[in-house]
Amino acid sequence: MRSLRPWGLVVLLLPALLVSMDLSILFVAAPAISAELAPTATQWLWMMDVYGFVMAGLLITMGGLGDRIGRRRLLMMGAASFGAASAVLCLAGDPVAFILARALLGVGGATLAPSTLSLIRGMYPDERRRRAAVGAWTVAFTGGSVAGPVVGGLMLERFWWGALFLVNVPVMLLLLATAPLLVAESRSPHPVRFDVLGAALSFPAILGPVLAMKRIAEHGADLPGIAAAGGGAVFAAAFVVRQRRAAHPLVDVGLFRVRAFAAAVGANAAVALAASGLGVLAFTFLQTVHGLSPLRAALAALPTVAGTFAGAAAAGALADRLRTAPLMAAGLTAAAAGFAVVASVGPHTSPWGFVGGYTVLTFGAGITGTLANALILATAPPERAGAAAGISETSAELGAALGIAVLGTTAGTVYRTAMEADAPPGTGEAATQTVAGAVAAAERIGGQAGTALLDAAASAYTDGVTTAAAVSAALLLLVAAATAVALRGTR
Repeated sequence: MRSLRPWGLVVLLLPALLVSMDLSILFVAAPAISAELAPTATQWLWMMDVYGFVMAGLLITMGGLGDRIGRRRLLMMGAASFGAASAVLCLAGDPVAFILARALLGVGGATLAPSTLSLIRGMYPDERRRRAAVGAWTVAFTGGSVAGPVVGGLMLERFWWGALFLVNVPVMLLLLATAPLLVAESRSPHPVRFDVLGAALSFPAILGPVLAMKRIAEHGADLPGIAAAGGGAVFAAAFVVRQRRAAHPLVDVGLFRVRAFAAAVGANAAVALAASGLGVLAFTFLQTVHGLSPLRAALAALPTVAGTFAGAAAAGALADRLRTAPLMAAGLTAAAAGFAVVASVGPHTSPWGFVGGYTVLTFGAGITGTLANALILATAPPERAGAAAGISETSAELGAALGIAVLGTTAGTVYRTAMEADAPPGTGEAATQTVAGAVAAAERIGGQAGTALLDAAASAYTDGVTTAAAVSAALLLLVAAATAVALRGTR
């Protein structure tokens, strides 16, 4: 089995790549899907978000279930669910069918992600080889969210939008055929009763704050947003009490008293916030401000994928030579430096300045994600590998949701404020609310007036992106300092 280990790792990397790609691939496919299915504004928000919502809410539960019934078995179940949902999704003829299929896809994603990472723990007992394997997984999972819009832009040049999801089916079939041959089964050596109550409490505990962040980002602190946040807090408190009192808890909350584990989880959330928050802004920026087509925007963003590869490789090469604290702090600082470069661009700056900063950001994310995931797995007991992997990815999902909500809201607020002050007289409300609305209005108006509107919108949207980037740079520097302190002495 040892000679087949590299092939088994490849099998585990494929679903990690696809799961994260499906989080972001709708960024570039949105116009094509909206044109065919004609969703309402509310339906479109659910079409975008339900996959991440469901996956975030089930990651800890599925990780714990894998520890109990077998991580490879759960991986196979997830592959079947993910493949079936992908086939249904590409054939969806209306928004409701699309939403339901995306929810099922989230269930499959929640089983695949923690299974792959926890199986790597069992596959590589040696610390150095495991760190290299976790680095490859980090490239697949973190890089997939960056690569999603790139791959989507390339495919949409030749295929209809359903092909973006149909490609998942043969990969899942390959996984079902090869995993039993290449990946050994792994489970807790002391099987215990599954914590059903803890699982039931964990879903609303995770989903509540995510829904609250999205609601507040879109509508401000209204009653539904506050209720979602309060409900999530109540369920989270009940979940923690349950985990402390249960004979066989789903999550060992005592792990969070270990500084290395807590710091790694926090760093993982921070880099996910950075990558996802800028990702939701990047392709709109390249296409509206710089006028790139989806294909050209996808090609321009390719260096950002290479940045993740380089960061993971650097983490693997330096981890035995440097202590964890300065190395992880350096990764977070590099990500902050990338944001600082993005914060310096203007509407007439070459798009390569933006892409260069984004690439530095993904380089730092590759370093931080590799070290954080390896540290989380190394800190947790082997019998809790699945639950630890679920915590790791839940932190990433929550970070991504927070990044999209906070950075998206920051950029949108700055855009609207600038347009209300600088837009040409008579500009319609749609143009002052979103840059897409301004582009559509400018095309209708045409002439010098249309050009003036387009220039104002490009300047306002650039201001929004650079403000969000400056806030993120400051945040990541604070996280870098806190992580350096928390990880003192840790190797």
